[in-house]
Amino acid sequence: MQVTQDQVLAWRLRQQSLAPRQKSSVARLVRELAGVQAQVASSAELALATRQTAPEEGAVEKALEAREVVKTWVMRGTLHLVAAEHMAAYLSLMAAAKTWEKPSWQRTFGVTPPQMRELGEAIDEILAGRTLTRQELTEALVAQDRFASLEAQLTSGWGTVLKPLAWTGKLCHGPNQGNRITFASPRDRVPGWSGTMDPEEAARVVIPAYLGAHGPATPETFDAWLTRNAHRKTAVRGWFASLGDQLAKVEVDGTPCYARAEDVDALAAAEPSEEVRLLAGFDQYVLGPGTSDTRVLRAERRKAVSRTSGWITPVLVHRGRVAGVWEADGGTVDVQVFSESGPVPKDALKAEVAHLEACHGRSYALSVRTV
Repeated sequence: MQVTQDQVLAWRLRQQSLAPRQKSSVARLVRELAGVQAQVASSAELALATRQTAPEEGAVEKALEAREVVKTWVMRGTLHLVAAEHMAAYLSLMAAAKTWEKPSWQRTFGVTPPQMRELGEAIDEILAGRTLTRQELTEALVAQDRFASLEAQLTSGWGTVLKPLAWTGKLCHGPNQGNRITFASPRDRVPGWSGTMDPEEAARVVIPAYLGAHGPATPETFDAWLTRNAHRKTAVRGWFASLGDQLAKVEVDGTPCYARAEDVDALAAAEPSEEVRLLAGFDQYVLGPGTSDTRVLRAERRKAVSRTSGWITPVLVHRGRVAGVWEADGGTVDVQVFSESGPVPKDALKAEVAHLEACHGRSYALSVRTV
């Protein structure tokens, strides 16, 4: 089957509850988006509220407290909200890359695979039935002579050494204590937790979840989203092949891709979208295909969106493509429209600002300029 990129983008907007918005719960949206990046908590909250017809203050915290969603390090080593019932699958595919066993990783971070295994065993015992801050967890570990030399690695702000321990199911984030993060065992945070699973089994959960929000896509695009292409290409292609007739081959403007078979009819029927949306920083609509996908974001505008230190700027989307960036500065929403994107309907922008007001519980003026 052949479809155009305009059809794909319109279909994604609908699949991601962006056009139209839905009355969906936080848990349902997190599941349907294949996770929501949460390094910046306010961005994750806005990404979800943007997709709801009636945003509810504190909805993310309620979903975390109800253990419907869990916060942990997954895709690309970044902090995400993931559906509790799918967390093991995401972790298992991250762990399958075994990045911490690569000599370059060991040279950079100074922790060997045997030490990682010992850390995992120790954390299993330390976190059993407990929630600890990073400082408390580190103190409990370095109090043991075998880990005394690893204090700097364990306290690193990037959490690089802790991430493989999350991927192997030894820890996840617990409830914050003020501005301090905490860690807990998945056994205590995930209902029915039975540990991680075989990668092939995990792929049968994660690939359809990804394609349901961000497809059609190639195996390479999927792994770029998942691990920045840390897996062997043959392994990823094998996972796709193992899904058999659950997937269908689709050409998008001549590029061979995969989609879920159940989505083929809706893709074929999709009409190009005229919708306007103001999306949060780090929004899944941009991160799913990646900022290098020039069908969503022009190459010459990538630096305006993908900034230093991994910062992803809030974006204006029109007709399914990134048409500008925006920020809320005090009481003003400042929208910068890319000159090559053409005019964006002012009434649609005003409606988006009104939705931001509902999300934030405050009023904004609108400022629009072309850059």
